[in-house]
Amino acid sequence: MEPERECRVLSIQSHVVRGYVGNKAATFPLQVLGFEVDTVNSVQFSNHTGYAHWKGQVLNSDELHELYEGLKLNKVNQYDYVLTGYTRDTSFLAMVVDIVQELKQQNSNLVYVCDPVMGDKWNGEGSMYVPKDLLPVYRDKVVPVADIITPNQFEAELLTGRKIYTEKDALEVMDMLHTMGPETVVITSSDLQAPLGNDYLIALGSYRKTNADGTKITQRIRVESPKVDAVFVGTGDLFAAMLLAWTHKHPNNLKVACEKTVSAMQHVLQRTIKSAKDFLLRSFMGRQLLIPAPLLLYALYLYMQDLPMMRSLLLQRAYETVQLETTVSAHQNKCFCQHCTFVYAVPVCRRRRAGIHVMESTAYWRSFLC
Repeated sequence: MEPERECRVLSIQSHVVRGYVGNKAATFPLQVLGFEVDTVNSVQFSNHTGYAHWKGQVLNSDELHELYEGLKLNKVNQYDYVLTGYTRDTSFLAMVVDIVQELKQQNSNLVYVCDPVMGDKWNGEGSMYVPKDLLPVYRDKVVPVADIITPNQFEAELLTGRKIYTEKDALEVMDMLHTMGPETVVITSSDLQAPLGNDYLIALGSYRKTNADGTKITQRIRVESPKVDAVFVGTGDLFAAMLLAWTHKHPNNLKVACEKTVSAMQHVLQRTIKSAKDFLLRSFMGRQLLIPAPLLLYALYLYMQDLPMMRSLLLQRAYETVQLETTVSAHQNKCFCQHCTFVYAVPVCRRRRAGIHVMESTAYWRSFLC
């Protein structure tokens, strides 16, 4: 059996010093699945913008162009996929479109996966957490050149100007997005009522392709997954990366690709929150805790079945350890309120109410994969 050809991804999204979102959430999982990943950081922030304060730099079009020109001069700008996520600058986003178009001229089979990160809904109300002038750039320039897009419900509504109240509305919105350009549309999360009940979350997908003879193929899917009683960051970035990977491994079968993506997400989140709870309990009992390095990434490895050589390599590294230092309130040994975030088994509470919540966690970890 011939080895699979190297597949290279250009990932353009955020970088944070502390935390795991953007490129820090997407790169390693793709590498575990056998992809070579080159990263461009659209922003470099101290932490994600859900914190009360954040500092850092935002790249503009000139800075992105300079980076890309360096790749061109060395003739190392050959890619099979482009993956984009969070950005804050309109000129940067417009330059991404120019780069994607140039790369598609070089490789007509290149697939552009766009996560149009703009905002989300909280308690039924949607709000943007990027500048509002990014919306027309996404709608008019980015989406038309994308092959796969992964908006959440709020972002799909923004792009089409249409509200989603029912599954029928969602299907019509996905049709509108198809008309704008992408063959594959996945609404990664929604607040629609799931047939299985309120404890389940719905993701909807649509694949539409026009054959050479003019006939159209359309595939619709609905994936229901159990809700996790916690708030996470970086899950959308991980979802887009996993969808890229599984659509590559299962082309023209959106159902299987989404099933594997959602399955990986569920296993990762469930393992992460369980580890977070165990960690808090042990910390409260006054024990020093050493756990395998980044739990979320390690959990990903446990559920990837296609790479025996990678698994062998990871087994050699699996016992690298991370020591977590946590300050815990003397009045309560756990923090599972709606304002808390569990990231890679590191609990962070944004309310910081003395005597009620875990206050902060810091993780120190050594190299997990060379």
